[in-house]
Amino acid sequence: MRTRPNVLAGFGSLVWLLLVGLPLYVMLIATFQSRTDYAANGPLGFPEDFTLDNYVNDLNKGFGQYFLNTVIVTVSVVGIVLLLVPPLSYAIVRSRGRTTTAVFRLFLLGLAIPSQAVIVPMFYVISQAGLYDNLIGVILPTAAFAMPVCALILTGVMRDITPDLYEAMAIDGASSRRIFFRLVVPLSRSGLSTVVVFSALQAWNGFLFPLVLTQSAETKVITMGLYDFQTEHGVDIPGLLAAVVLSMLPILLVYLFARRALVQGLMGVGGK
Repeated sequence: MRTRPNVLAGFGSLVWLLLVGLPLYVMLIATFQSRTDYAANGPLGFPEDFTLDNYVNDLNKGFGQYFLNTVIVTVSVVGIVLLLVPPLSYAIVRSRGRTTTAVFRLFLLGLAIPSQAVIVPMFYVISQAGLYDNLIGVILPTAAFAMPVCALILTGVMRDITPDLYEAMAIDGASSRRIFFRLVVPLSRSGLSTVVVFSALQAWNGFLFPLVLTQSAETKVITMGLYDFQTEHGVDIPGLLAAVVLSMLPILLVYLFARRALVQGLMGVGGK
């Protein structure tokens, strides 16, 4: 029996496609136009002559250095989070002590403290430590503010691992270290993927800490480098959008490869 096509669903899908695709078209098509063509044709106009000058000019203006700095910050933040949060979450899940529970609750207070509320004391601490205008001074607070959410995600994922599996490995004489690496880590892959994507997004899109804790061109990141396209005479929109495209590609690739694990980890079913 043939089913009738759902015209309403098809129309809704077409509308949704237009809503999603139109902003992407406006952004991408502008990157292949000169400022003159963009001003003449408008944001929806098709370029008469395709050009890659916007991308070349972005790289010549130092955008490559900003991109490299952002990669360094992002990789470092993800590395710190992956080094500290999984063992911490494992200790929280397996421990039955009140001290561990109290520490975990205190740790989660970071969820209620916005970075804007502590930026002044953070500036003072970073300056006194000699890390002002240094990428390390951006990496450390960014990782610190990403850790509470990551710990919350991983503890939820690790609690989904049945106690029978822990007991089976303990009966076989496995140490806590072996249980962690042979059992917990493999069954927490979706949670770890979620943590990687979340911490990478926090670091890649970070604005407040680079704004306050850096000042030289050598330590600029992408979010700060986008300011270079705004001058007293106006905004270089094609150049700015080309920079946005360059900045979004790496994190978009990370999301595409880890999107399924990201959704599962946020739903708390990564251990099942």
